[in-house]
Amino acid sequence: MSDRITLLATAAMGLESVVANEIKALGYHDVQVENGKVIFEADIQAIPRCNLWLRTADRVKVIVGEFHATTFDELFEQTKSLPWERFITEDGVFPVNGKSVKSKLFSVSDCQAIVKKAIVERLKQRYGIASRMPESGAFYRVEVALLKDKATLTIDTSGSGLHKRGYRTAQGEAPLKETLAAALVQLTNWKPDYPLVDLFCGSGTIVIEAALIGQNIAPGFNRSFASEEWVWISQDQWTEAFDEAEGLANYDQPLSITGSDIDPKMIEISKNNAMEAGLADLITWKQMQATDFYPRETNGYLISNPPYGERIGDKKEVEAIYQSLGQIMKNHPSWSSYLLTSNEKFETLYGTKATKRRKLFNGFIKVDYYQYFGKRI
Repeated sequence: MSDRITLLATAAMGLESVVANEIKALGYHDVQVENGKVIFEADIQAIPRCNLWLRTADRVKVIVGEFHATTFDELFEQTKSLPWERFITEDGVFPVNGKSVKSKLFSVSDCQAIVKKAIVERLKQRYGIASRMPESGAFYRVEVALLKDKATLTIDTSGSGLHKRGYRTAQGEAPLKETLAAALVQLTNWKPDYPLVDLFCGSGTIVIEAALIGQNIAPGFNRSFASEEWVWISQDQWTEAFDEAEGLANYDQPLSITGSDIDPKMIEISKNNAMEAGLADLITWKQMQATDFYPRETNGYLISNPPYGERIGDKKEVEAIYQSLGQIMKNHPSWSSYLLTSNEKFETLYGTKATKRRKLFNGFIKVDYYQYFGKRI
């Protein structure tokens, strides 16, 4: 099998450039950024490395092929012409998922059935199988994605989404995805030797992701991936990737990271999650109101996903918190503040126009990331 493959890292809207920068930092430079995805050429070793290291991507997929298709015949024949035997073993289990946007072939269930049939035909021919495919071996999730009549056929290498780091034992009502939390940290210029605080820590996701970044711990180190079962990626390649991650971790890096929340139950959950992540001694936890915050250090970073006040009755209370927070941070000009909210009046309430604003999505909620740069002293 040729060592070169085309990979696709999926990304939440607004995070594509963050994912692209992570991919480049791993040494892969043939990178193309599109809406919701980053495509790049790499060697097979990139599959273990990207799954282990990408903090802000949702999944890593292998692109098997791309083509235009406006009829079911075209979809069948062009799918069948692709080298599926290069990826899927004789006994492979390969369910087909699908999606279709602005395409003549809009029936997703029909597209899935046709792609499945075409792959079965191809594999039967290549493996010399006359009867049914056994589908009892390793797992390969195939996807047919149609966009404006262009079909992209991929196999998911990750298994569970990459946001599932394996440390979250419990969560609150509206948990922040680990991938978005990592992006919020990476979109700042925080360095591990500066203090970092989250005043609305919930289940601790932002501060846990910051601690992983601060000690350069690979986010996928404590989980498994679908592609670990694939014969065309050797166990040596996986071992090498895990060894590299272990060697690059800086467990001796001291950190000043604090998570606080008004709810004592959330502090307990956060502590348990941090323990599960192996970071129990690195993060300080405090049960307190955000408006009681008084930083004792200089040049710190406040990174938070405060409540948005979208439920009736919460709005005034939340807006009062934004106002108080603006006053507190005004008195500590060396601190940088990074706050994620859907409240469009945030800058007015906070009392200052943001240095920068970035449009993002928290799940399906359109949000802005308000960035206030402190003055170093």
